[in-house]
Amino acid sequence: MTAPTIGGLRVNGATLHYDVRGQGPLLLLIPGGTGGAAAFDGIADDLAAAYTVATYDPRGMSRSMLDDPDAEQHVAEHADDAFRMLELLSPGEPALVFGASSGAITALHLLTAHPERIARVVAHEPPVGEVLPDAAEHRALITRVQTTFHTQGLMPAMAVFAAGLKQDGDTTEPKAELKLPPQATARAEQTMADLPYFVSRIVPSFMSYAPDIHRLEELSDRLVLVGGQESRGELPYRSAAFLAERLGTELQHFPGGHIGLTTHPAECGELLRKVLHTSVSQT
Repeated sequence: MTAPTIGGLRVNGATLHYDVRGQGPLLLLIPGGTGGAAAFDGIADDLAAAYTVATYDPRGMSRSMLDDPDAEQHVAEHADDAFRMLELLSPGEPALVFGASSGAITALHLLTAHPERIARVVAHEPPVGEVLPDAAEHRALITRVQTTFHTQGLMPAMAVFAAGLKQDGDTTEPKAELKLPPQATARAEQTMADLPYFVSRIVPSFMSYAPDIHRLEELSDRLVLVGGQESRGELPYRSAAFLAERLGTELQHFPGGHIGLTTHPAECGELLRKVLHTSVSQT
C-alpha cells in the first residue's frame, strides 16, 4: 500500500484530517458511517493509478476533531467540508466525487449546492428515507434509535437501528456471516470508538435529510446512483432505487451489500473505476 500524503484542513468548527494519493483528475472519496478515510484503503491505491485520490475523516470522526464535541451535526455543513476539500485540492477544476451511505448523502448535497465544482457524483446507497412513500416509518425508527440510545445504551440502539433498516417485508434467507478483510478487522477499535457519535449525531441528522429532488433532476446527468447486489429491499437500497427511478436514471449495482466496498473492495473498486472512466469520457 502506497503511503499517502497527509494533511489537515481547518474548517468551521473542526479540523479535517485527509490523505492524498496518485495524480490526475481529483477523485474525492467521502466515507459513511464510522469508516473515516481508512474505509477506502482497499480501493484507494488502485484508483490512484488514474486519479488524485483524496480521502478524509468527516468532522467528529477518527482524527478530524470538533472544536465542540457536543455540536449538532448538519448535512449542509458536512457538504461544505467536502467543498473546502475540493477548493484546496482542485481549485477551479470540476472534480469527481464518490460517497458511501451517509457520505453519499453529503455528496448529494454537495452536488446541489456546488454543481459548478462537480464533474460526476457516484452515490452508493444514500439512506434518504424521506424520499420514500413510507418516510413516516423511518422517522419513527430514528426516534426509537435515539430513545433506546439514551435509555439503554449504544449496542441496544444499534440493534434497533439495524433491524429497522431491514424492515421491508423481506422474506429471503438470512445472509451468511460476513468475513471482513484484515484491514477492516484492524479498524474495528476505531469504529467502535466512533459509534456513539454516529448514533447520537449523524443518524438523526442525516437520515432526516430530504434531498432537493427538483435540483437533482436538473443535474441528473452528473449523478450515478448505486445499490448493493445483496441489499435489495433494505432502506439504503430502496432509497437509491427510488431516487434513480424518480430521476429517470439507471441504478447501477456493486457487489456485496451496504458495506460492499469493505467486503468486496477489489470488485467494487474495479466497477467504480469503470463508472468514473465512462463519466470522464463523456465530459
